Amino acid sequence: MFEMLLNGLGVVFLWLSVEYCLRHETAQSLDDASLTPFADDPEVAQRVEQATGKTVKAVAPEEARPGWVNMDM
Repeated sequence: MFEMLLNGLGVVFLWLSVEYCLRHETAQSLDDASLTPFADDPEVAQRVEQATGKTVKAVAPEEARPGWVNMDM
C-alpha cells in the first residue's frame, strides 16, 4: 500500500514538474521547436512545409571559410 502511495506521489511530482517547465510556452513556440530538426536542410524543410503546411525557418548551410575545409566524416 505504501508503495502505491509513493508511486502516485511520483507521478504527481513528474506531472507538476513538466507543467512548471512548460508554463511560459505558447502553441507557436512549441510548433517552432518541433520543426527545428528540419531547419538546416533546405530541401527537407521544403518537403516538410509541403506536407504539413507549416513554415520552417530554414537556415542556409554553412559555407567553407577561406583556408578551411568542411569535411564529412
